[in-house]
Amino acid sequence: MATTTTNLGADSEDRVMATAQQILKSLNTPKEVREDMLLIFSSFDNRLSNITDLINENSDTTGGRFDAAEKVILRWDSSSSSSNAEASRHSLPWEDSPDEAAEYLSAVDEILLLVVDMSIRSDNKIMDRAETAIQMAMSRLEDEFRLILIRNTVPLDSERLHGSIRRVSLSFAANEGEIGEDFESFGEVDSERGCFHDRGPSFGDDLCVDLINPDAVVELKEIAERMINAGYEKECVQAYSNVRRDALDECLVILGVEKLSIEEVQKMDWKALDEKMKKWVQAVKVTVRVLLNGEKRLCDQIFGGSNSVKEICFNETAKGCVMQLLNFGEAVAIGKRSSEKLFRILDMYDVLADALLEFEMMFTDEYMCTEAKGVLAGLGDAAKGTFLEFENAVKNEASKKPMQNGEIHPLTRYVMNYVKLLVDYSETLNSLLENDEDEANGLQSEDGELETMTPFAKRLLLLISSLESNLEEKSKLYEDGALHCIFLMNNNLYIVQKVKDSELRKLLGDNWVRKRGGSIRQYATSYLRACWTKALYCLKDEGIGGSSNNASKVALKERFKSFNACFEEIYRIQTGWKVPDPQLREELRISISEKVLPAYRSFMGRFGNQLEGGRHAGKYIKYTPDDLENYLLDLFEGTPLVLHHMRRKGT
Repeated sequence: MATTTTNLGADSEDRVMATAQQILKSLNTPKEVREDMLLIFSSFDNRLSNITDLINENSDTTGGRFDAAEKVILRWDSSSSSSNAEASRHSLPWEDSPDEAAEYLSAVDEILLLVVDMSIRSDNKIMDRAETAIQMAMSRLEDEFRLILIRNTVPLDSERLHGSIRRVSLSFAANEGEIGEDFESFGEVDSERGCFHDRGPSFGDDLCVDLINPDAVVELKEIAERMINAGYEKECVQAYSNVRRDALDECLVILGVEKLSIEEVQKMDWKALDEKMKKWVQAVKVTVRVLLNGEKRLCDQIFGGSNSVKEICFNETAKGCVMQLLNFGEAVAIGKRSSEKLFRILDMYDVLADALLEFEMMFTDEYMCTEAKGVLAGLGDAAKGTFLEFENAVKNEASKKPMQNGEIHPLTRYVMNYVKLLVDYSETLNSLLENDEDEANGLQSEDGELETMTPFAKRLLLLISSLESNLEEKSKLYEDGALHCIFLMNNNLYIVQKVKDSELRKLLGDNWVRKRGGSIRQYATSYLRACWTKALYCLKDEGIGGSSNNASKVALKERFKSFNACFEEIYRIQTGWKVPDPQLREELRISISEKVLPAYRSFMGRFGNQLEGGRHAGKYIKYTPDDLENYLLDLFEGTPLVLHHMRRKGT
């Protein structure tokens, strides 16, 4: 075949050679076959006569670049040469000698680029050397990646976190006196100090911490990019997740969260478990708001060039600490139920519900979100079940020892302070109790009030009704009918005051408060009737005989003696009774005065002069109306008084 000869000038020749170079790069055939093809091409045009020189020149340049890059890689490999063994025992000085680190990364880039270049892919010997060099480099970079992560991990600063926490503490009155064991463990502290239910920490929106020294992120990103480009993303992810998993585990230890089995959790006494639950609530908030957000941000910074890698890396890193938290939540959810746990369980439910929203945005791993939903549902069932069991415990609490002075029963204090705190969880309890209203169907209310009440409000109404019924039963333990009334007055007033002075009033309504106020007035009326009827009967005219001028002195003396005896007996007993509320105590004294004093003055005015001046008159007319009024001020103080005033009168 004749060789084609053309004469199109130097520019045309350059264009032809450029085309030839492109052909060289695009050919992916064995060397021998490629050279035969190029010789055939050169026979068509004399301008391609020097293409063989081009091949040789390109091959020589590529080989030189590869040799230089390979030399840098081998310098840091322990198996390449015994003379380099000492150097290989040290990691690359990334922080101290950035130039050497940059040189190493450039060498890695060069080899990766040459491997991509088709011009050396046909040379098996060079490809083998390239693959070996890449393996060496990736092993070294993986080690360096791990070391940089470890050296630059920032310890969790618990003091700073605690300084950023806004705490909500709710007062809870202490139990006093004897009460059933179901109600013994909540709030057993000095009654003057009270105790507090801590709702747990709340963080400011601007709280952000560095999990890794920011200066190291650039180096980590550069290494990750090379490992991913070389196809070593799995090794990179594993190195990252192993180090960061350990770091997150250490953070949980700092936050007071231990790895505990379900059996270990269920065997804990309440005091220890309460502390663990409180720390768990804090740990979940810190983990979600600080650690996982920080970890997500860190993965975005280091692996931002590959969405799939950064998602896998985050999921693998975060899974361990999240599952540890969920395991504790599950152990609590299936544990024994008792009233003191309810607030902590509700705290755990609320914080996990908030965390679940974050999980769904953070995790692409559906397994994690599914597990969190399962634990959340378990905590919800535990909270609902504990609340319903508390209702039953209140209804069935059967302590038989009456309060000696008619004071407020410990059950009343416990229940009302308990439900007062529960109001803070109204939204949560409404959602949990929404489909469990069967028990509330037996409630009675006027004007369709029940139809407008929330599920939680209905349960509260039922709970307080159970408490009132229980107190009514306990009042029957008093043989003295008057003390029976004092007991019910004290306890019902305490219930009403707790409702009026809290958010309970909004739930139960003003009409409920008014009705209970009417009940308290009825108890006061019953007290006056039960206690003072006999004394007032002594001051009536019937049975004395005749007019005021000729009334039987014997009968008068007997009436005064009977009144004195009644009054002194009431005084002796009821100075030991207690009405803690000062307003109720004053209203009772006023009611007694309004009943007794006018009757005594009237009786004295009509008949007192018939005994005055006679022998032993003071034995019968021992008290003036003013004396009686002063003595009434001693009633209901809770401390029996020595009747020294009366003794001076000759008692």
